[in-house]
Amino acid sequence: MSILHVRNVPEPLYARLKQRAKTQRRSLSAEVVTLLEWAVEEVERASQVSLATIRRRRFFEPAAVNAPDSTTLLREDRER
Repeated sequence: MSILHVRNVPEPLYARLKQRAKTQRRSLSAEVVTLLEWAVEEVERASQVSLATIRRRRFFEPAAVNAPDSTTLLREDRER
């Protein structure tokens, strides 16, 4: 198993981590590993959701839902 050293952890954060580890009945190291795993999974999940949203918007066709396209809306606005 790899070893990761973290330096310059602010005291308030260190105290919160230590308290959380105690509450969860884990060592400080185990709690930090658990939190890191959770954070990485959340970031990866958020990235996948964002990519899916971008892809969906990229291939959206207004005509498919009977909505005017942006060119039509701009022309109407300029004619006013």
